Amino acid sequence: MTALGFLYPGHSAEDDYPRIEMMIDSDVRLAVVHTDIGEDAHRVDALLRMGAPERLTAGVEELRLSGAEAVVWACTSGSFVFGWDGAQDQVRGLAQAAGLPASSTSFAFAHAIGELGVRRVAVAATYPSDVADHFAAFLKAAGAEVLSVRGSGVITAAEVGTWGWDEVLAMARAGDHPDAEAVLLPDTALHTAAYVADLERELGKPVLTANQVTVWEALRLAGRRLNAPALGALFTKEPLIQA
Repeated sequence: MTALGFLYPGHSAEDDYPRIEMMIDSDVRLAVVHTDIGEDAHRVDALLRMGAPERLTAGVEELRLSGAEAVVWACTSGSFVFGWDGAQDQVRGLAQAAGLPASSTSFAFAHAIGELGVRRVAVAATYPSDVADHFAAFLKAAGAEVLSVRGSGVITAAEVGTWGWDEVLAMARAGDHPDAEAVLLPDTALHTAAYVADLERELGKPVLTANQVTVWEALRLAGRRLNAPALGALFTKEPLIQA
């Protein structure tokens, strides 16, 4: 069995993780430990505090006790707001505290883009526009060409967690760009695990969502490659691999 650990801020869409565990249908267990979110606000100052080292390391011991082989900070905005170099420092600190390979959702997006072999992307974000622009800057630092960025102006993760299929699809459609090779939905507070395959059918291209790429990143750190087509192109390999 492979155990993977996730530090998840607060409570909103954490039920995506047991759902994904069932969808990948393998000997993989996803352990989620909740960190203190502090102020629930998609504002740069609040996000910097949410991603502070002391908030992340507080949950490390519980993940170690779960037997986790790798740990991912399951938060996009609380990592990319630090910029590329700051997000690297954040992950290095987490790896040192945990004694495990570590990453964050922001780097998961960067690595997933590379895995799909795409470069031109569109961003459809729940965040206010200024926060979404920070994500675009992070992607550009990773070598992606960001063709469009659309923010939705939602301030709290609590509100994002109430969104269902209709809101997610509308946001993805509004944020798509005709020349984009993939559409990115960067918020782990957003329920998307049940929708990825349907979003890809609707848009006709790969869709990367925060909780989806976070789990894929943890698998990558643990050296696992799994096929789970219900989780979209990122989890679909030809020929089929189940290892």
